[in-house]
Amino acid sequence: MKLKALLVDDEFPARKELRFLLQPFENIQIVGEATNALEALELINSLDYSVVFLDIDMPGLNGIQLAKELSEKPDAPCIIFITAHEEFAFEAFSVNAIDYILKPIHPKRLEQALAKIISRKGHQISGQTIGQTNGHLNGHTNEQAHGQALPADGETPAPRPMEVIPVEQRGKTILLRPEEIVYIYTDKDNVFVKTQKDSYLTRFTLRELESRLSTAQFFRSHRCYLVNIKRMRELIPYFNGTYSVVVDDHERSEIPVSRTQSRKLKEILGI
Repeated sequence: MKLKALLVDDEFPARKELRFLLQPFENIQIVGEATNALEALELINSLDYSVVFLDIDMPGLNGIQLAKELSEKPDAPCIIFITAHEEFAFEAFSVNAIDYILKPIHPKRLEQALAKIISRKGHQISGQTIGQTNGHLNGHTNEQAHGQALPADGETPAPRPMEVIPVEQRGKTILLRPEEIVYIYTDKDNVFVKTQKDSYLTRFTLRELESRLSTAQFFRSHRCYLVNIKRMRELIPYFNGTYSVVVDDHERSEIPVSRTQSRKLKEILGI
């Protein structure tokens, strides 16, 4: 049997994208969609869903509140939060969510989340796990056919390095190569990618970009900054063992380096 899935998001494009991304997983059956938490609750009360893909920021009852209500059900479905906001992660896992995926959704993250559900439910089809059946979960991807190493059982596969970074500017999606990036920074709830002359909004979190970009090229200088080492030009001592780095963008920006990261940077630079 297939895992019955419910998609809950107040934005139609978001549901459409998720439906598209779930197509390769033949053992996931999307049997319902809801535009808000109350609609979702009504559907869940009338049908036993295996998994609910749940947005958080919705009008009326939000996703966290819905998950709390569902957690009281004896046969509650697994919850995978899919949201553009990383600040709700602690609350999400406090209501026993299986996973917390940030938009834009990367297929590998979706695969990892589904693998957790398989592990939780011990779901089998004709004596095989879903991953063995469709070649998508539990690490059994098409990479095996090409002779690439697979992670050991129970390990989470490492995300693939990013060869281009999608960013937005004036309604367009632009693909930047890593070497074009001088630094990446956060401003309130947004993440921006800075090139020689321009700043672009990206929907990835700083943590996601750090994990997906080469550590030989990009350095996390501060909780709010990720810097291209090859674009550094000066290292200026500050106070309490901290530094600032001057980079070679048009403005000759100074990027802060925290005390802990200053020691690491000096080791990298051999000084």
